[in-house]
Amino acid sequence: MGRLTAIVLGAAAGGGFPQWNCRCPTCRLAWEGDARVRPRTQASLAVSADGESWLLINASPDLSQQLRQSKALHPRSATRGSPIETVILTGAEIDQVAGLLCLREREPFGICATAATLAALADNPMFGVLAPDLVRRQAIVPGASLALAGGLSAQLFTVPGKVPLYLEGEDPETASETAANVGIEIAAGDARIAYVPGAAAVTPGMMQRLARADVIFFDGTLFRDDEMIATGTGTKTGRRMGHMPIDGEDGSLRALAGIAGRRIYVHINNTNPILVEDSPERLQVERAGWEIAEDGMEIVL
Repeated sequence: MGRLTAIVLGAAAGGGFPQWNCRCPTCRLAWEGDARVRPRTQASLAVSADGESWLLINASPDLSQQLRQSKALHPRSATRGSPIETVILTGAEIDQVAGLLCLREREPFGICATAATLAALADNPMFGVLAPDLVRRQAIVPGASLALAGGLSAQLFTVPGKVPLYLEGEDPETASETAANVGIEIAAGDARIAYVPGAAAVTPGMMQRLARADVIFFDGTLFRDDEMIATGTGTKTGRRMGHMPIDGEDGSLRALAGIAGRRIYVHINNTNPILVEDSPERLQVERAGWEIAEDGMEIVL
């Protein structure tokens, strides 16, 4: 068995950075070519323990671009083939599942997710292009151990959040712990990574999980809860969208202050000022020991 390797395929929230139709303060810097900001595609992570078999965590709408940019995921010697063995989904939001449609060229792989997420895929006939004789779908119960190719193991765990936007009703519950929104713990030998791209809160159970991880990728969607309202880019708070803010009395920066592992913010919204390298907000999180994920970032344990 080799070392546990994780490659950040994409670090941004839905819409990417800069977002195609946005000129908020951070996006404007990106459109103008400011060197303090770097473009990012929508959040996804690739993980391997042997460098041969790869796991994808979520399949963003930018997946085709991400695969082309990541040499480890290129096809190998055969006319057709891919080192991608499994895709694990942490939910059924558009920016978590739309990239599955980029994998429709009759290549065998597995999709693992909770029953709730698989039901959302099954209800959309578009995902029928993933040939059922080649693309196996496996329902995973949170807390159950899953053995993966190349010496990886995984467990899903429930995280406070909400159902996908397109499944919301009139008054959605935005902080429930259900199988609609999960985090994932990946291990190989003694090395362990936790990936939580969406969290409305941090629970004691989550703290136990995160405390034993060597590296934590955590929801960095918004710096402030009212960020989208303040920038004129939306009408919802972060919590209404199922994302706790970074800053504030009950933000993730304070909630996870006691975690000793390497801590990295991911799933960063285009409005978030931590995307600007010398911003006060960026300096604040870096002083607290956090890193900001970038496309192509590689972690080896």
